[in-house]
Amino acid sequence: MKLCGADIIVRTLIEQGATTVFGYPGGQIINVYDSLYKYRDEITHILTAHEQGATHAADGFARATGKPGVVIATSGPGATNLVTGIATAYLDSVPMIAITGNVPTSQLGTDSFQEIDITGITLPITKHNYVVGSVEELADTIREAFRLAISGRPGPVLIDVPKDIQIAQCEFTEQEPVTMEPRQAAKEIRIKDAAECVNLSQKPFIYFGGGMLTSGAQEELLQLAELLDAPIGCSLMGISAIPTDHPRFLGMQGMHGHYACSMAMHRADCIIALGVRFNDRVTGNRAKFATHAQIIHIDVDGAELDKTVSAAHSMRGDLKLTLQKLIPLLSQKKLPDWRKTIEGLKAEERRTLDNRPGLTPRSAILTLNKYLGENTPVATDVGQHQMWAAQNLNFKTSRRFISSGGLGTMGFGMGAAMGAAIGTGERSVLVTGDGGFGMCLNELATAVTYHIPMVILLMNNGVLGMVRQWQTLFFDKHYSNTVLDRKTDFVRLAEAFGAVGYHAETPEQLDEALKKAFSENGPALVECMIDKDEFVLPMLPPGGSMDDIITKVGESDE
Repeated sequence: MKLCGADIIVRTLIEQGATTVFGYPGGQIINVYDSLYKYRDEITHILTAHEQGATHAADGFARATGKPGVVIATSGPGATNLVTGIATAYLDSVPMIAITGNVPTSQLGTDSFQEIDITGITLPITKHNYVVGSVEELADTIREAFRLAISGRPGPVLIDVPKDIQIAQCEFTEQEPVTMEPRQAAKEIRIKDAAECVNLSQKPFIYFGGGMLTSGAQEELLQLAELLDAPIGCSLMGISAIPTDHPRFLGMQGMHGHYACSMAMHRADCIIALGVRFNDRVTGNRAKFATHAQIIHIDVDGAELDKTVSAAHSMRGDLKLTLQKLIPLLSQKKLPDWRKTIEGLKAEERRTLDNRPGLTPRSAILTLNKYLGENTPVATDVGQHQMWAAQNLNFKTSRRFISSGGLGTMGFGMGAAMGAAIGTGERSVLVTGDGGFGMCLNELATAVTYHIPMVILLMNNGVLGMVRQWQTLFFDKHYSNTVLDRKTDFVRLAEAFGAVGYHAETPEQLDEALKKAFSENGPALVECMIDKDEFVLPMLPPGGSMDDIITKVGESDE
């Protein structure tokens, strides 16, 4: 059948399994929006308040479902408003398809109204991007974009479509949805060498990241841990890949990770790293990182191998397939001395936990845990609340912790929580702070308009808490522009948008507010008051090693 380019875009999205797209219309994408109207019974469009919110929603949709999120925007400012969201997805390896309109082909390069070189702008933050040159190549370009987005290390792909290509017509034949490129295990000789190294270890530690979710290798991970009698830790991006109450799981590692997890990794003689990067938040001072350990690193992206930390054995390949070949080569271990060390570290961690009475950050998250279902997706913004959530949330189901790791995008959470709720069909939760929420609170209008069931736990301390914490510890309490001193009444703000709002200053008030919020059909906001001088601990000081971890206020002054 003969279709115009705009219809081809929408029909190809439907063909590829897209049921929901997020976006904002404009002049150079209006033809696509006309097609979305025609096919509205087959594909749903969510109109956000801002294009950045649309990308974060597509991102949250993708993280929670494993399917590519789709976002659509017009040219110029519409396209550039996608950039932060695309970069967020890129650094966290999230599959996304971004479709932008542009001026007609004949006007490209003439500085036409709302013309921008969006492919040039996004080249460093996409797996690939395209300017479609003819309507005949449009459908196959979209199909190729989907394949690229989900294959290997996932990521965002952008397609820029000039307006004349949207109007032009050609024959369209529907095809089957694309599949990802075939996965491959690492080379067998490298697997064999790594197995010999692992078999010699007496203090093995397994460390995984977001690649575990992509590969779906959780069964192999737990089998490996039992075989090696090894503890397990994860990066921020790995949270929720396995149940947080698993007896071998020590939690998140790194700058604000669990004490037992970070110290176990520090004392290990063999670190088996699975689908994870060794960035600065993980290693601290790299010259002092894991000096007693042989590192076994498996990742689908060869660029991550030996990039920041040299591994004894680096293997490029799919985690699941590689572990399936590695595990039969390993010997069953019983390591009572290592287990005793781990139990000692866990006991030390328990002594450092914040068990103060009253409404504290930790008690707030523990109260929230009471209301989470097994499938509840929890999104966060970025800052202290993000770390408190990462340290204390309980998860049973994979892909339920949704947070910006690599880019650390304040304002990410509101859109992401909406996308996760839409993608999973579950009530979502947003854990945010007054700083991060202030950046994209306009999306509360979207949540109300579409009756998205979500609970917003807003931890309000009146400051930019994480930066203030650094200023307290390392900048002689020079609180330069971190005291917000805003007069916003968040409860009345929520009500103005059409949501409901609650305010809590005690544990009892918070419990009651959350109970009411979780009974609402649409979005509900719970403002939880937190002292401005609360810290996220443990904390690895900048340039420090794991031996320098701060577990209580005042340690940095010793």
